Amino acid sequence: MRLSSLLMIFLTFAAAAVVSLVAANFSVKLIEESSEIGVRDALDARGMTWAEVQANGLQIALSGTAPTEAIRFSALSTAGTVVDAARVVDEMSVAAQDAIAPPKFSAEILRNDSGLSVIGLIPTATDRDYVIARFNSLQGSTGVTDLLESADYPAPDGWDRALDFALSAMSRLPRAKVSVEANRVAITAITDSAQAKADLERYLERTVPSEVELILEISAPRPVITPFTTRFQITENGARFDACSADTEAALERIVATAVAAGAEDPRCTVGLGVPSPSWADAVTASINALAKIGGGSVTIADADITLVAAEGTSQSEFDTVVGELESTLPDVFALQASLPDTVDPNAGPQEFTATLSPEGQVQLRGRVSDVALRELATSYAKARFGSDRVYTATRVVDDLPKDWTTRVLAGLEGLGMLSNGALRVTPDGLSLSGNTGNPDASTEVASLLAGKLGEGASFDVDVTYQEKLDPVLGLPTPDECEAEIAEIVSRGKINFEPGSATIDASALGTMDDIAEVLKTCGDIPLEIQGYTDSQGRESMNLSLSQSRAESVLNELRARRVLTGSYSAKGYGEENPIADNQTEEGREANRRIEFKLIRPDTVDTPEQTTLESAAEGADPAPADAQPEDAEEESTTE
Repeated sequence: MRLSSLLMIFLTFAAAAVVSLVAANFSVKLIEESSEIGVRDALDARGMTWAEVQANGLQIALSGTAPTEAIRFSALSTAGTVVDAARVVDEMSVAAQDAIAPPKFSAEILRNDSGLSVIGLIPTATDRDYVIARFNSLQGSTGVTDLLESADYPAPDGWDRALDFALSAMSRLPRAKVSVEANRVAITAITDSAQAKADLERYLERTVPSEVELILEISAPRPVITPFTTRFQITENGARFDACSADTEAALERIVATAVAAGAEDPRCTVGLGVPSPSWADAVTASINALAKIGGGSVTIADADITLVAAEGTSQSEFDTVVGELESTLPDVFALQASLPDTVDPNAGPQEFTATLSPEGQVQLRGRVSDVALRELATSYAKARFGSDRVYTATRVVDDLPKDWTTRVLAGLEGLGMLSNGALRVTPDGLSLSGNTGNPDASTEVASLLAGKLGEGASFDVDVTYQEKLDPVLGLPTPDECEAEIAEIVSRGKINFEPGSATIDASALGTMDDIAEVLKTCGDIPLEIQGYTDSQGRESMNLSLSQSRAESVLNELRARRVLTGSYSAKGYGEENPIADNQTEEGREANRRIEFKLIRPDTVDTPEQTTLESAAEGADPAPADAQPEDAEEESTTE
């Protein structure tokens, strides 16, 4: 019995142990599954589907590749919110990161009457002090607000070229915003006039390096037109504007379309300030349509006054009908004066005053004047305007001329002075002015002048032709054209110097005259006049001589009234030979003057000369001179 009791106790304990072991194992499995599922759900809810979760007993292992270190840490923290952080095993890796990209370097330059400010990010290699010093050196500069930051990365290709161009351009930009990036410069600026705008655009486009993209937004204020004038006429030669003014682009389109419908070809109109009424386009289009119905004549709208002159031969009934319709159509502010000229006997020679202006600037005054005072006044004005030695007067005083004859003659002469060449004719019935000009707005300006001077109801005719070759802006040759012309001149004659001095030989003065004439038409171009010598003699003396000779050429240009503000003279001595210094022919070729157009990326780089060089000749050194004796003499050749 006792043995049986002990066995039963042992079996009971064994069964309890087995049951406990099974229960413990089941509990561990349950904990593993619940922990794994809980952590996986939490990670999926945060979008971390890349993470793998595996339970091993009480431990939770996280594996997978995290996009970044921060996301890996976030995964660990998320798992720690579900189970004890001590149970989480980190087996995750982090994806390799790309190298940090260099920043985008740029600079924004703002300049106005209050000063200059610059902001942006530039490479550390850029000489910041030099950039700020350039800005401080600008004429009229009142200080620089420096907001630049720098980063220690290599400067991108094209950054230095773009920045150098922007620094050079700022001297011409008193009111502007300039944005600089590698190989790109954007300029937004305002100028005082359309002429200044054209000059600035031409300069910037001419000096920008070929590798740099230039974006221009240059604006100019609209011109003030006074009186605000439009004049349209229909003759046997066709229809045309002598002057055309509009207050808006929409008005311009309406007026031009009406003129084309009336028979004008390629009409031109100016948008300006000074319009007397918002209904300007209504009045102009109605007036042109009325003239087209009549079939010939002219209509002039000066401010709010409209003068319609029908062509000779127009029937009275048709004239009355058209004028009546026009009067009822015009806006209230406009006043119409219409006239139908009487037919003139072609055999009756009208009294007249004429003035002609030749392309060479010679002026002839002929015909009739009302009194001696008018003759002297007209002659004095012509001499003051065109030059006292260019005016020839052959006028005579007669009676019975119209009372406004003096006003017509003087107004016509003033209009003639606005042309490059032309002719003025004043008759008792009207005034006609014709000619050529390089000003695209001259027709409008002349018509406005005459309308204001002659007054309401005056009859005048303006026939002004714009010629591009006379335009002071478009007529300027390009730097390449200047290069070709100077190359042609120096190919015909050399710039020689007197032996042993920097004085230009008399035989080369004709060449200097020709070069000066070319440079007078080239405008404001940056030009360096460079002097060179051969290799004989001391280097320091050669350098000094070349400098003196370059300055002599510059002074000769100044003496010929060439504007040399953008020119400089520099001697380079025996640098950059173009021929062999061991032969007399080579030494003579190396003794030369070169004209170099300076561009922002070629400053002080003689070997990149863009203008043809002019050979500088001189008497050759004696062939039998010894080196010691000839040293000083050869430096002056």
